[in-house]
Amino acid sequence: MTQENMDPSFVGEGMYRENILDHYKNPHNKGEIENAEIKFTENNPLCGDVITINLKLNDHKVDDIKFSGQGCAISQAATSMLTDEISGKTLEEIKNIKREDVVNLLGIDVGPVRTKCAVLGLVAIKEGIKEFENK
Repeated sequence: MTQENMDPSFVGEGMYRENILDHYKNPHNKGEIENAEIKFTENNPLCGDVITINLKLNDHKVDDIKFSGQGCAISQAATSMLTDEISGKTLEEIKNIKREDVVNLLGIDVGPVRTKCAVLGLVAIKEGIKEFENK
């Protein structure tokens, strides 16, 4: 018997890794939005990851969201998953999303350094909202 057959948690984490790789290779909501109300770029200078978020709003709700950028599988997959998660939400609902919520979307344990990668998209979204609200 292989390790995978004996340890169900190993198999479960493998499925999460497959999901992360799928979002990395086939990201959801990748691209840009012309005339987006919110556009913000955030980067992680420690690893070089960069995420640009574009939000189109309708009555302070996310009508459309796209992201572009480059980086590790964790930053790109987490942002892809996050864009799915916040589509249709209000700005207030988005402001209440916590770092742990994004890490939980990944379904695997990530250390402190990888957590910065995982939440890069969330930071870009929240900073973009702040900038939008301060106009």
